[in-house]
Amino acid sequence: MISPPAQRPTALDAARLDAADPLAAHTAKFVRDGDVVSYLDGNSLGRPLADLPQRFDRFVRHDWGERLIRSWDEQWMERPFALGDRVGALVGAAPGQAFIGDSTTVLLYKLVRAAADAQAAAGRTEIVVDDDNFPTDRFVVEGVAAERGMTIRWIAADPAAGVALEQVREAVSERTALVLLSHVAYRSGFVADLAGITAVAHEAGALVLWDLCHSVGVIPVELDASGVDLAVGCTYKYLNGGPGSPAFGYVAARHHDALAQPIQGWMGAADVFAMGPRFEAAPDRRRFVSGTPPVLATVALEAMLELVEEVGMPALREKSIALTDFAEALLAEHVLPLEVGGRCAALASPPAGPHRGSHLTVTHPSFRAVNARLWQRGVVPDFRAPDGIRIGLSPLSTTFAEVELGIAALGEELRGQDRPAA
Repeated sequence: MISPPAQRPTALDAARLDAADPLAAHTAKFVRDGDVVSYLDGNSLGRPLADLPQRFDRFVRHDWGERLIRSWDEQWMERPFALGDRVGALVGAAPGQAFIGDSTTVLLYKLVRAAADAQAAAGRTEIVVDDDNFPTDRFVVEGVAAERGMTIRWIAADPAAGVALEQVREAVSERTALVLLSHVAYRSGFVADLAGITAVAHEAGALVLWDLCHSVGVIPVELDASGVDLAVGCTYKYLNGGPGSPAFGYVAARHHDALAQPIQGWMGAADVFAMGPRFEAAPDRRRFVSGTPPVLATVALEAMLELVEEVGMPALREKSIALTDFAEALLAEHVLPLEVGGRCAALASPPAGPHRGSHLTVTHPSFRAVNARLWQRGVVPDFRAPDGIRIGLSPLSTTFAEVELGIAALGEELRGQDRPAA
């Protein structure tokens, strides 16, 4: 157990925590070159593993260079499903339900549209989504609603507290086709009641699609046990798949026959190589795949999956909690007491506990300029308009020392806002 300091955290506390961290040795497995002294944005783009050059070299020379097109038969055709099962295991999905596919946006569109079409036959014409969800989620819902003549029912989410179970209960009805929510809110880090909300939606006869982008690889999720219908998540955050790495989709096995995805491609056909005159969907999860899988883009993902599987989700969650608790204590020491321009910084994330993910957001009107100066210092958090700095803490690649250094620098730059320009 990693115990945070009781009072006034310091660099000495960070050193003690790093020394006691059972996952500390893994931080050296990631690229740490360049001018960055504190990377606090692992929830936007994870660091690359240091052995990726060797892995890519082996892929180019052997899998691609030597085996050439034979690799499709030998491994690549099944790669989206083999890796999908491994990602699925991290979010509580039995084999045969998860797959690696397109971008997060495209997979969201496919599954939102599939759910909307299936439910429309029963006269269900509303999609429930919250107004503080990530823009892609909201934009996809707006597009599908316009295409299918459906209505959007908006939940007014508290930016710091997230979507509550009772809000969902009030929003759903016999008209609800689909509820789309993020398991972890992208601004605040609030962890929604996935099982409870899923049950409430099902009581109303609605399907549920969960966005797991800020969950997978850092928070244990139980999709099957919670009765979840659909899920989508990215792989470039806590799964360190690299910029633009493909997303994953999950469709519960009970829905494979009932849902028809809207982007019909040859890879989703029952017989991929039949080259028949009409599309006949595969009977299983393959029907939700459209085109040729991005094989090269999965090399980094596979490397990270090996490490995550070695460590295990319970240990990752424990380190995540320790990092966020330490960060909160540092913010209370270095940032939150500061009054600059007549305003104090504020923590816009849930308190420590089961409803907090692996990032914290702190707000102040000056943070856009503060964030730019931090980047110049090699301290890299993440600015989110209009006034938030997110501190994203990836358990396997983040040290307590860089958290202490980065948040102390945040306090210094915020204080600097009160100084007259030279």
